[in-house]
Amino acid sequence: MRILIYCFSFLFFSSAVFANEDWGKNGHRAVAQIAESYLSNKARDQIEKLLEGESMATASTFADEIKSDSRYDEFNTWHYVNVDFDATYQTVDKNPAGDLLQGIKTCLTQLEDTTTSANDKTFYLKMLIHLIADMHQPLHLGLEEDRGANDIKVTWFGNSTNLHRVWDTNMIESYNMSFTELAHHKFPLTEDEINIYQEGNLMDWFDETRILTQEVYLSAQDGDALGYAYSYQWLPRLRKQLHKAGIRLAQMLNELYG
Repeated sequence: MRILIYCFSFLFFSSAVFANEDWGKNGHRAVAQIAESYLSNKARDQIEKLLEGESMATASTFADEIKSDSRYDEFNTWHYVNVDFDATYQTVDKNPAGDLLQGIKTCLTQLEDTTTSANDKTFYLKMLIHLIADMHQPLHLGLEEDRGANDIKVTWFGNSTNLHRVWDTNMIESYNMSFTELAHHKFPLTEDEINIYQEGNLMDWFDETRILTQEVYLSAQDGDALGYAYSYQWLPRLRKQLHKAGIRLAQMLNELYG
């Protein structure tokens, strides 16, 4: 299996630009921990077998950890997808190097294929856990021209950062909860809301997140000083995205292994 380095120097491709991080470790681990609480027993058994006892939370950061290993370079572009707001994913030219949606579909295909080796199934399961979370980070569906809002420079409580990193890491870090606390102190969701989140398919979830992406782009401008007021307004939306991602990841795994 060949794999591409996902580097922090921002390699450019014809139709996409990748982000420098995705949810940060706590965000990804929280999504995986949330997903575990919604798994069926059958899915849980299959996942434990493939992960050889490793928790989904630990496995969730694997796709970031392999970025420094040159054997894993073909997955470079799987962490994001860029589509102009006046276009749709279906109508734009696809990145020949792959993108977030193509990556998720490849993971599902490999996991469903009875000829895929056990080692490869483990690999693609870890990738899927990570990528479903990425798809719910709105700026991983950002614009090519500013590299998913990495070029929108802002300050966070006086420290230089960018809008992408605010959503990846800064808001979660400032909230000062561990990933288990983020998962267990659940965002208040009704049964009806959970059922709604479980409905639809991959493209429905992508299109829904893209609506939030456009809202986030309007939430700050280059040079803005962000802090308490921004967190007060947007942290609940961020936390809800973590739970949507976890619920939907579990739904996908339950269908896969049910």
